[in-house]
Amino acid sequence: MEESVSLLGQIKTVFACKEQDVRSYSPLTLAYIGDAIYDLIIRSVVVERGNRAANDLHKRTTRYVKAEAQAQMIMALQEELTEEEMAVFKRGRNAKAYTSAKNASIGDYRKATGFEALIGFLYLTEQTDRVLYLVKRGIEKAGLTI
Repeated sequence: MEESVSLLGQIKTVFACKEQDVRSYSPLTLAYIGDAIYDLIIRSVVVERGNRAANDLHKRTTRYVKAEAQAQMIMALQEELTEEEMAVFKRGRNAKAYTSAKNASIGDYRKATGFEALIGFLYLTEQTDRVLYLVKRGIEKAGLTI
């Protein structure tokens, strides 16, 4: 049986990336990659639910990727986070962002940034199973059926 290599592992190999200390990354850097990973997960699930027009796919995806939904998810998940995960979330939530929320309260926007930082941290430390567990569990606990 072949050993599976993560997407991140393959990216690092193909592009000859140097090892980095993820724990030294700024919370906004973690949120930057976390936003993309979370979006990829949600888009993948939506697409796997059926072939639809791109506009319909976008509408279905938006429900889960907006700051309000992410804030609901992270609040519902807090009791399940490890100490390290909670620390990463809080660093992201408390980071001074230079952008503002377009369609969300500042509180939801900050919580969503913390959530994205956590997803980014878990992805960059190759904890894919934990990322998927938290996203699925967060959707369930927040009452957002997908």
